Amino acid sequence: MEQLRHEQWRGNTAGQPWMHRLLIASLRYLNLRFVYLGMALFVVPFYMLLARRGYRSMYHYFRLRHGYGAVRSFCGVYLNHYRFGQVIIDRFAAYAGRRFQMEPDGYSEFERAVSAPQGIVILSCHVGNYELAGYTFRSTEKRYSALVYSGEAQSVMENRQRLLQHNNMRMIPVSSDMSHIFVLNEALANGEIVSIPADRLFGSPRYVECDFLGSKARFPLGPYALALQREVPTLALFVMKESAYRYKVYIRRIEADPIPYKNRKEQAANLAQHFAYELETILRKYPEQWFNYYEFWNHDRQ
Repeated sequence: MEQLRHEQWRGNTAGQPWMHRLLIASLRYLNLRFVYLGMALFVVPFYMLLARRGYRSMYHYFRLRHGYGAVRSFCGVYLNHYRFGQVIIDRFAAYAGRRFQMEPDGYSEFERAVSAPQGIVILSCHVGNYELAGYTFRSTEKRYSALVYSGEAQSVMENRQRLLQHNNMRMIPVSSDMSHIFVLNEALANGEIVSIPADRLFGSPRYVECDFLGSKARFPLGPYALALQREVPTLALFVMKESAYRYKVYIRRIEADPIPYKNRKEQAANLAQHFAYELETILRKYPEQWFNYYEFWNHDRQ
């Protein structure tokens, strides 16, 4: 039951297809700052009142993981919901053809990895706006395969596909029979880039526990085991919102410590811990851009 509670918030874009089409059409012309203002005044308070589970998990995140007081934690929850709304709006703005400034930090790591003959594993997670990177950066040397949640709204998936296909990228939906693992393995064997969410279990019972923001948290074993099995470079990529039209993209090389290990799982756990360190560094700088709306550290609260 503990594991099921940890996984039960999957995350998908709310609304009907006609709402999505209307939003896309509107964002071709509207100033994003005015859209943000309307969301801050009306939408964010509505969600904070109705989405109680998400509210509680975020309150615990600020209160327990960052050590904020009660009032500051409440303000943190509001700002978090506001940032999440901005991220969603920015995705639809990208579908409408709007462009955002992307400031890379550590791009040389990506260039070095791309120039090598083997494949690359890029670890993503539910912070910032990772999706925008796929619409901005093009990979001409290697095809880019991104593992995505299969339960997303159809209109969103169609718009993603429309934009990604021009950047030599494809989506691989998570499948219940785990057949997506074979597709990812094949892509790496062909020297391609594979992007995998590295912070959610997606129904898999295989996980490792890492020190993360002052406590133990569960991270999926699969992405790290896959990178080690294929012996490919592993990068973490974080796309963090800085202002209305600007994001900063952090690219970091993730490597396990060069020490003897008892087995491959222990080495994968070490690799996961280094990813957790990088993620923690990002969240210390952007605490409001953490978008896992469930008790990520739920085993602390039994």
